[in-house]
Amino acid sequence: MSERNPRSRRLWWLLGAVLLCLAGSVLLGRYPGPFLTPLSALRDDRLALDLILNLRLPRIAAAFLFGMVLSASGAVFQMIFRNPLVDSGFLGVSQGAAFGASLAIVFGGGAAWAVQGSAAGFAVLGLAASYTLARRIRLGDWVLRLVLAGIAVSALFSSATGAIKYVADPNRHLPDITFWMLGGLWGITWKDVVQVLPVIVPCLVIIYGLRWRLNILSLRDETAFSLGVAPGRERLILLIAAVASTAAAVSKAGQVAWVGLIVPHIARRIVGSDAQRALPASMLIGSVFVLLCDDLARTALSGEIPLGILTSFFGTILFLVLLLKRKLGSWR
Repeated sequence: MSERNPRSRRLWWLLGAVLLCLAGSVLLGRYPGPFLTPLSALRDDRLALDLILNLRLPRIAAAFLFGMVLSASGAVFQMIFRNPLVDSGFLGVSQGAAFGASLAIVFGGGAAWAVQGSAAGFAVLGLAASYTLARRIRLGDWVLRLVLAGIAVSALFSSATGAIKYVADPNRHLPDITFWMLGGLWGITWKDVVQVLPVIVPCLVIIYGLRWRLNILSLRDETAFSLGVAPGRERLILLIAAVASTAAAVSKAGQVAWVGLIVPHIARRIVGSDAQRALPASMLIGSVFVLLCDDLARTALSGEIPLGILTSFFGTILFLVLLLKRKLGSWR
Protein backbone atom coordinates (compact mmCIF):
# COMPACT_ATOMS: atom_id res chain seq x y z
CA MET A 1 0.00 0.00 0.00
CA SER A 2 2.83 2.37 0.81
CA GLU A 3 4.19 1.85 -2.70
CA ARG A 4 0.88 2.17 -4.54
CA ASN A 5 -0.39 5.32 -2.87
CA PRO A 6 2.52 7.60 -3.84
CA ARG A 7 2.39 6.35 -7.43
CA SER A 8 -1.37 6.79 -7.58
CA ARG A 9 -1.03 10.29 -6.22
CA ARG A 10 1.42 11.07 -9.00
CA LEU A 11 -1.40 10.52 -11.50
CA TRP A 12 -3.36 13.28 -9.78
CA TRP A 13 -0.32 15.54 -9.91
CA LEU A 14 -0.04 14.80 -13.63
CA LEU A 15 -3.72 15.63 -14.11
CA GLY A 16 -3.17 18.93 -12.33
CA ALA A 17 -0.21 19.67 -14.60
CA VAL A 18 -2.39 18.97 -17.65
CA LEU A 19 -5.08 21.40 -16.47
CA LEU A 20 -2.45 24.05 -15.72
CA CYS A 21 -0.89 23.64 -19.16
CA LEU A 22 -4.28 23.86 -20.85
CA ALA A 23 -5.12 27.09 -19.02
CA GLY A 24 -1.70 28.59 -19.73
CA SER A 25 -1.77 27.64 -23.40
CA VAL A 26 -4.97 29.62 -23.93
CA LEU A 27 -3.14 32.80 -22.94
CA LEU A 28 0.05 32.07 -24.89
CA GLY A 29 0.30 33.71 -28.30
CA ARG A 30 1.83 36.51 -30.31
CA TYR A 31 -1.34 38.60 -30.46
CA PRO A 32 -1.74 41.06 -28.88
CA GLY A 33 1.52 39.60 -27.57
CA PRO A 34 4.33 39.40 -28.06
CA PHE A 35 4.08 36.19 -26.02
CA LEU A 36 1.14 36.50 -23.66
CA THR A 37 -2.46 37.57 -24.11
CA PRO A 38 -3.56 39.66 -21.10
CA LEU A 39 -6.93 38.88 -19.60
CA SER A 40 -8.03 42.45 -20.26
CA ALA A 41 -7.67 41.84 -24.00
CA LEU A 42 -10.38 39.19 -23.85
CA ARG A 43 -12.79 41.85 -22.64
CA ASP A 44 -11.69 44.82 -24.74
CA ASP A 45 -10.32 43.30 -27.95
CA ARG A 46 -12.88 41.46 -30.06
CA LEU A 47 -10.20 40.24 -32.46
CA ALA A 48 -8.20 38.66 -29.62
CA LEU A 49 -11.31 36.86 -28.37
CA ASP A 50 -12.16 35.57 -31.85
CA LEU A 51 -8.56 34.42 -32.31
CA ILE A 52 -8.65 32.43 -29.07
CA LEU A 53 -12.06 30.87 -29.72
CA ASN A 54 -11.61 30.00 -33.40
CA LEU A 55 -7.87 29.47 -33.83
CA ARG A 56 -6.11 28.89 -30.53
CA LEU A 57 -8.64 26.68 -28.76
CA PRO A 58 -9.08 24.12 -31.58
CA ARG A 59 -5.31 23.93 -31.90
CA ILE A 60 -4.94 23.34 -28.16
CA ALA A 61 -7.66 20.68 -28.25
CA ALA A 62 -5.95 18.96 -31.19
CA ALA A 63 -2.53 19.00 -29.48
CA PHE A 64 -4.10 17.60 -26.32
CA LEU A 65 -5.93 14.81 -28.16
CA PHE A 66 -3.10 13.89 -30.51
CA GLY A 67 -0.60 13.76 -27.65
CA MET A 68 -2.86 11.34 -25.80
CA VAL A 69 -3.34 9.20 -28.91
CA LEU A 70 0.32 8.94 -29.89
CA SER A 71 1.54 8.18 -26.37
CA ALA A 72 -1.25 5.68 -25.63
CA SER A 73 -0.60 3.91 -28.94
CA GLY A 74 3.12 3.81 -28.21
CA ALA A 75 2.49 2.25 -24.81
CA VAL A 76 0.19 -0.36 -26.39
CA PHE A 77 2.73 -1.25 -29.08
CA GLN A 78 5.58 -1.53 -26.58
CA MET A 79 3.68 -3.79 -24.20
CA ILE A 80 2.03 -6.02 -26.79
CA PHE A 81 5.27 -6.55 -28.70
CA ARG A 82 7.34 -6.74 -25.51
CA ASN A 83 9.80 -4.29 -26.99
CA PRO A 84 10.54 -0.89 -25.37
CA LEU A 85 11.84 0.55 -28.65
CA VAL A 86 8.68 0.04 -30.72
CA ASP A 87 6.19 2.67 -31.79
CA SER A 88 4.00 3.27 -34.84
CA GLY A 89 7.07 4.18 -36.88
CA PHE A 90 8.39 0.61 -36.60
CA LEU A 91 5.23 -1.04 -37.90
CA GLY A 92 4.64 0.76 -41.19
CA VAL A 93 1.93 3.04 -39.79
CA SER A 94 3.72 6.40 -39.98
CA GLN A 95 5.48 5.60 -43.25
CA GLY A 96 2.23 4.35 -44.76
CA ALA A 97 0.52 7.60 -43.78
CA ALA A 98 3.37 9.62 -45.30
CA PHE A 99 3.07 7.71 -48.56
CA GLY A 100 -0.71 8.12 -48.64
CA ALA A 101 -0.50 11.85 -48.01
CA SER A 102 2.22 12.30 -50.64
CA LEU A 103 0.20 10.30 -53.15
CA ALA A 104 -2.88 12.47 -52.59
CA ILE A 105 -0.90 15.72 -52.77
CA VAL A 106 0.68 14.85 -56.13
CA PHE A 107 -2.03 12.81 -57.85
CA GLY A 108 -5.18 13.65 -55.89
CA GLY A 109 -5.21 17.40 -56.29
CA GLY A 110 -4.00 18.10 -52.74
CA ALA A 111 -7.51 18.55 -51.31
CA ALA A 112 -7.56 18.31 -47.52
CA TRP A 113 -10.08 15.47 -47.44
CA ALA A 114 -8.06 13.50 -50.01
CA VAL A 115 -4.78 13.95 -48.12
CA GLN A 116 -6.31 13.02 -44.77
CA GLY A 117 -8.28 10.06 -46.11
CA SER A 118 -5.35 8.69 -48.07
CA ALA A 119 -2.98 9.10 -45.11
CA ALA A 120 -5.37 7.30 -42.77
CA GLY A 121 -6.04 4.51 -45.25
CA PHE A 122 -2.40 3.77 -45.98
CA ALA A 123 -1.56 3.95 -42.26
CA VAL A 124 -3.98 1.11 -41.61
CA LEU A 125 -2.69 -0.68 -44.72
CA GLY A 126 0.86 -0.40 -43.35
CA LEU A 127 0.02 -2.34 -40.20
CA ALA A 128 -2.10 -4.84 -42.15
CA ALA A 129 0.82 -5.48 -44.52
CA SER A 130 3.21 -5.90 -41.58
CA TYR A 131 0.83 -8.31 -39.87
CA THR A 132 0.25 -10.37 -43.04
CA LEU A 133 3.94 -10.54 -43.86
CA ALA A 134 4.83 -11.55 -40.30
CA ARG A 135 2.49 -14.54 -40.52
CA ARG A 136 4.49 -15.84 -43.49
CA ILE A 137 7.94 -15.36 -41.98
CA ARG A 138 9.43 -18.44 -40.35
CA LEU A 139 12.31 -16.79 -38.47
CA GLY A 140 12.13 -16.38 -34.69
CA ASP A 141 9.06 -15.90 -32.51
CA TRP A 142 5.97 -13.83 -33.31
CA VAL A 143 7.28 -10.55 -31.87
CA LEU A 144 10.53 -10.76 -33.83
CA ARG A 145 8.67 -11.65 -37.03
CA LEU A 146 6.28 -8.71 -36.66
CA VAL A 147 9.08 -6.22 -35.99
CA LEU A 148 11.09 -7.52 -38.97
CA ALA A 149 8.01 -7.30 -41.17
CA GLY A 150 7.31 -3.78 -39.92
CA ILE A 151 10.83 -2.67 -40.76
CA ALA A 152 10.52 -4.09 -44.27
CA VAL A 153 7.10 -2.50 -44.88
CA SER A 154 8.31 0.83 -43.49
CA ALA A 155 11.32 0.77 -45.81
CA LEU A 156 9.09 -0.05 -48.76
CA PHE A 157 6.74 2.86 -48.03
CA SER A 158 9.68 5.20 -47.42
CA SER A 159 11.22 4.36 -50.79
CA ALA A 160 7.84 4.83 -52.49
CA THR A 161 7.46 8.22 -50.79
CA GLY A 162 10.93 9.16 -52.01
CA ALA A 163 9.93 8.22 -55.56
CA ILE A 164 6.82 10.42 -55.34
CA LYS A 165 8.91 13.34 -54.04
CA TYR A 166 11.30 12.83 -56.95
CA VAL A 167 8.55 13.19 -59.57
CA ALA A 168 6.61 15.89 -57.68
CA ASP A 169 6.42 19.42 -59.00
CA PRO A 170 9.14 21.29 -57.04
CA ASN A 171 7.11 24.50 -57.00
CA ARG A 172 3.62 23.18 -56.18
CA HIS A 173 3.66 19.69 -54.71
CA LEU A 174 7.08 19.23 -53.11
CA PRO A 175 6.69 22.04 -50.53
CA ASP A 176 3.31 20.62 -49.46
CA ILE A 177 4.79 17.14 -49.02
CA THR A 178 7.74 18.54 -47.06
CA PHE A 179 5.58 20.59 -44.69
CA TRP A 180 3.20 17.67 -44.12
CA MET A 181 6.05 15.33 -43.25
CA LEU A 182 7.49 17.90 -40.83
CA GLY A 183 4.21 17.90 -38.92
CA GLY A 184 2.22 20.82 -37.58
CA LEU A 185 -1.12 22.06 -36.31
CA TRP A 186 -1.24 25.46 -37.98
CA GLY A 187 -4.27 24.59 -40.12
CA ILE A 188 -6.38 22.93 -37.42
CA THR A 189 -9.96 24.19 -37.02
CA TRP A 190 -12.93 23.08 -34.95
CA LYS A 191 -14.13 21.17 -38.01
CA ASP A 192 -10.92 19.13 -38.05
CA VAL A 193 -11.25 18.34 -34.35
CA VAL A 194 -14.86 17.24 -34.75
CA GLN A 195 -13.96 15.04 -37.73
CA VAL A 196 -11.45 12.95 -35.77
CA LEU A 197 -13.47 12.66 -32.55
CA PRO A 198 -15.65 9.75 -33.79
CA VAL A 199 -12.47 7.74 -34.37
CA ILE A 200 -10.21 8.92 -31.55
CA VAL A 201 -12.67 8.84 -28.64
CA PRO A 202 -13.88 5.21 -29.10
CA CYS A 203 -10.31 4.02 -29.69
CA LEU A 204 -9.05 5.74 -26.52
CA VAL A 205 -11.98 4.29 -24.57
CA ILE A 206 -11.09 0.79 -25.79
CA ILE A 207 -7.40 1.24 -24.97
CA TYR A 208 -8.12 2.70 -21.56
CA GLY A 209 -10.77 0.11 -20.76
CA LEU A 210 -8.44 -2.78 -21.63
CA ARG A 211 -5.38 -1.29 -19.93
CA TRP A 212 -5.51 -3.87 -17.14
CA ARG A 213 -5.27 -6.63 -19.77
CA LEU A 214 -2.02 -5.24 -21.16
CA ASN A 215 -0.06 -6.66 -18.22
CA ILE A 216 -1.22 -10.16 -19.23
CA LEU A 217 -0.93 -9.57 -22.98
CA SER A 218 2.72 -8.58 -22.54
CA LEU A 219 3.38 -12.18 -21.48
CA ARG A 220 3.98 -15.01 -23.90
CA ASP A 221 0.96 -16.62 -25.53
CA GLU A 222 1.19 -19.82 -23.50
CA THR A 223 1.25 -17.94 -20.20
CA ALA A 224 -1.53 -15.54 -21.20
CA PHE A 225 -3.73 -18.43 -22.38
CA SER A 226 -3.21 -20.28 -19.09
CA LEU A 227 -4.56 -17.18 -17.30
CA GLY A 228 -7.81 -17.33 -19.23
CA VAL A 229 -7.00 -14.73 -21.91
CA ALA A 230 -7.49 -15.05 -25.67
CA PRO A 231 -4.23 -13.23 -26.53
CA GLY A 232 -4.61 -13.19 -30.31
CA ARG A 233 -8.08 -11.64 -30.30
CA GLU A 234 -7.43 -9.09 -27.56
CA ARG A 235 -4.12 -8.01 -29.05
CA LEU A 236 -5.84 -7.52 -32.40
CA ILE A 237 -8.53 -5.33 -30.81
CA LEU A 238 -5.93 -3.17 -29.09
CA LEU A 239 -3.79 -2.95 -32.24
CA ILE A 240 -6.76 -1.87 -34.36
CA ALA A 241 -7.69 0.80 -31.79
CA ALA A 242 -4.09 2.05 -31.58
CA VAL A 243 -3.57 2.15 -35.34
CA ALA A 244 -6.94 3.71 -36.18
CA SER A 245 -6.49 6.51 -33.63
CA THR A 246 -2.90 7.11 -34.74
CA ALA A 247 -3.99 7.23 -38.37
CA ALA A 248 -6.67 9.81 -37.53
CA ALA A 249 -4.15 11.98 -35.68
CA VAL A 250 -1.43 11.67 -38.32
CA SER A 251 -3.88 12.47 -41.12
CA LYS A 252 -4.49 15.90 -39.54
CA ALA A 253 -1.15 16.73 -37.96
CA GLY A 254 1.33 15.07 -40.30
CA GLN A 255 4.41 13.28 -38.98
CA VAL A 256 4.86 14.00 -35.25
CA ALA A 257 7.72 11.74 -34.23
CA TRP A 258 9.13 10.43 -30.93
CA VAL A 259 5.99 10.99 -28.85
CA GLY A 260 4.91 7.36 -28.88
CA LEU A 261 8.46 6.14 -28.30
CA ILE A 262 9.71 8.28 -25.40
CA VAL A 263 6.57 9.19 -23.41
CA PRO A 264 5.74 5.62 -22.23
CA HIS A 265 9.28 5.34 -20.81
CA ILE A 266 8.84 8.56 -18.85
CA ALA A 267 5.47 7.37 -17.57
CA ARG A 268 6.93 4.08 -16.36
CA ARG A 269 9.68 5.95 -14.52
CA ILE A 270 7.08 8.06 -12.70
CA VAL A 271 4.30 5.59 -11.83
CA GLY A 272 5.83 2.16 -12.42
CA SER A 273 5.40 -0.48 -15.09
CA ASP A 274 1.86 -1.58 -14.15
CA ALA A 275 -0.24 -0.70 -17.21
CA GLN A 276 -3.20 0.28 -15.05
CA ARG A 277 -1.20 3.35 -13.99
CA ALA A 278 1.40 3.57 -16.75
CA LEU A 279 -1.14 3.91 -19.58
CA PRO A 280 -3.12 6.82 -18.03
CA ALA A 281 0.19 8.46 -17.11
CA SER A 282 1.40 8.07 -20.71
CA MET A 283 -1.77 9.72 -21.99
CA LEU A 284 -1.44 12.66 -19.59
CA ILE A 285 2.30 13.16 -20.16
CA GLY A 286 1.88 12.83 -23.93
CA SER A 287 -0.84 15.49 -23.99
CA VAL A 288 1.38 17.87 -22.00
CA PHE A 289 4.44 17.11 -24.13
CA VAL A 290 2.73 17.80 -27.46
CA LEU A 291 0.87 20.81 -26.05
CA LEU A 292 4.07 22.44 -24.76
CA CYS A 293 5.90 21.72 -28.01
CA ASP A 294 3.06 23.29 -29.98
CA ASP A 295 3.03 26.31 -27.66
CA LEU A 296 6.72 26.77 -28.41
CA ALA A 297 6.13 26.19 -32.12
CA ARG A 298 3.65 29.07 -32.40
CA THR A 299 5.21 31.56 -29.98
CA ALA A 300 9.01 31.21 -30.11
CA LEU A 301 9.46 32.90 -33.48
CA SER A 302 7.42 35.18 -35.69
CA GLY A 303 7.13 32.27 -38.12
CA GLU A 304 5.76 28.82 -37.35
CA ILE A 305 8.19 26.11 -36.27
CA PRO A 306 7.06 22.67 -37.51
CA LEU A 307 5.79 20.63 -34.58
CA GLY A 308 7.56 17.46 -35.71
CA ILE A 309 10.94 19.18 -35.45
CA LEU A 310 10.35 20.13 -31.82
CA THR A 311 8.96 16.76 -30.73
CA SER A 312 11.91 15.01 -32.39
CA PHE A 313 14.42 17.41 -30.82
CA PHE A 314 13.12 17.22 -27.26
CA GLY A 315 12.24 13.54 -27.59
CA THR A 316 15.78 12.72 -28.64
CA ILE A 317 17.23 14.69 -25.74
CA LEU A 318 14.99 12.91 -23.24
CA PHE A 319 15.83 9.56 -24.81
CA LEU A 320 19.57 10.21 -24.48
CA VAL A 321 19.13 11.32 -20.87
CA LEU A 322 17.31 8.10 -20.03
CA LEU A 323 19.96 6.03 -21.81
CA LEU A 324 22.89 7.78 -20.12
CA LYS A 325 21.26 7.37 -16.71
CA ARG A 326 20.31 3.77 -17.53
CA LYS A 327 16.68 4.60 -16.83
CA LEU A 328 15.15 3.18 -19.98
CA GLY A 329 12.55 1.18 -18.14
CA SER A 330 11.23 -2.23 -19.01
CA TRP A 331 7.57 -2.82 -19.70
CA ARG A 332 7.52 -5.56 -17.06
